[in-house]
Amino acid sequence: MKIAIFGATLHAALMAGVWAETGHQVLWWTEFDISISIDALNLDQALFTLLQQQQQQGRLTSTTLDTLPLDIDVYFFAFNPSRVAQALDVATQLSLKPLIHPKLMINGSTFGLHGTAQFAQILSQDFWVYLPDMIQEGHPLGSFTQAKQVVIGAQDNSAVRCQVRELLRPFFPLQHQYLFMPILDAEFTKLSISGMLATRVSYMNDLAQVAEKLHVDIENVRLGMGADSRIGAIYLHPGVGFGGENFSRDVITLSKTLSNTGISSQLLQQVWEINEQQKEILFRKLWNYYCCDLSGKTIAIWGASFKANTSSIVNSPVHTMLQALWAQGVIVKLHDPQALEQIEAQYGSRHDLILCQESYEAARDAHALCLITAWQSYYSPDYQRLKQQMAHPFILDGRNIYDPAYVKAQGFAYEGVGRA
Repeated sequence: MKIAIFGATLHAALMAGVWAETGHQVLWWTEFDISISIDALNLDQALFTLLQQQQQQGRLTSTTLDTLPLDIDVYFFAFNPSRVAQALDVATQLSLKPLIHPKLMINGSTFGLHGTAQFAQILSQDFWVYLPDMIQEGHPLGSFTQAKQVVIGAQDNSAVRCQVRELLRPFFPLQHQYLFMPILDAEFTKLSISGMLATRVSYMNDLAQVAEKLHVDIENVRLGMGADSRIGAIYLHPGVGFGGENFSRDVITLSKTLSNTGISSQLLQQVWEINEQQKEILFRKLWNYYCCDLSGKTIAIWGASFKANTSSIVNSPVHTMLQALWAQGVIVKLHDPQALEQIEAQYGSRHDLILCQESYEAARDAHALCLITAWQSYYSPDYQRLKQQMAHPFILDGRNIYDPAYVKAQGFAYEGVGRA
């Protein structure tokens, strides 16, 4: 098939790559040439390589609205909420073209409820389908291709559903893998999934605080809960809170959606409040350790992105940490494998922020080392080197990736989240 993709998002990039790889001819529209858009998205290496390969093989090409051919079989829209006006403008320009209707139009944009209906009002002669963005930033290819089932919002039309299944057949070959439902149901499902995952994270963070008071190791509790088949282990890791643009936005959107119906969701409000409070937990531990006096201290931070394998710092816990430390006159030395440019772009040049290209350089002369992001390269540090370079051997483990007993045996003071 010939597939036109609109939008410069991770969802657009992923679908462009996998559809081109499986033999479709993909034409991708962004504000700029797709090579520029691909670089700007800061994709993980696997997806970046896939897109490059498909460009080289000629199955993935740039397009403009003016040069877009009329014999497109499928149109796929994948825009962020900040680009609603742009997305609707693209749809309007398409409506002015002499297309042979009806066409299959797929909305993969994250506009919340009734997002697909906004497109359908403009291109009303076409068949509309909603394919929610369920991919995980930092692990996009695997999160899509390894999914057991796919949620699809579509009207009850056998021809439309048959074409959708053909598009997704290389990834979901079995009939039972398709969960077809009305479009609004699918849009609400997308928000509800994010709300459930956020609830699990905040629940574990709440338990972690209780565990500390009871001298219980939350890691044992987490493993025990995850072993129960009714619960499972996913999203049960306590830490310094969740972040990211899509995840955080979905939780807020779902909470507002419920409120707009006249139903106030105290649960979601508490989930969000717990998460925002959790972003302060390492600072509170540091504050107590130094007896409420951090003036003149140098603090190292490992990790700025909201999760590993991404450069995104949107809603990352690092922002709360930075603001709290700076308010106390602390100098921060920060390392992250991918997000330093984003930090510099947001905060600019300041005397109390030193961006370090090497992780151990960040720890030099530091009175504490705070781990914010669980990058793989942080899992097994050279403790003796750290001890020699730090002004004081104190590690605050915001993701519970270290063994407290082992770290203490190396001569460090240690604080985790809910670790006895």
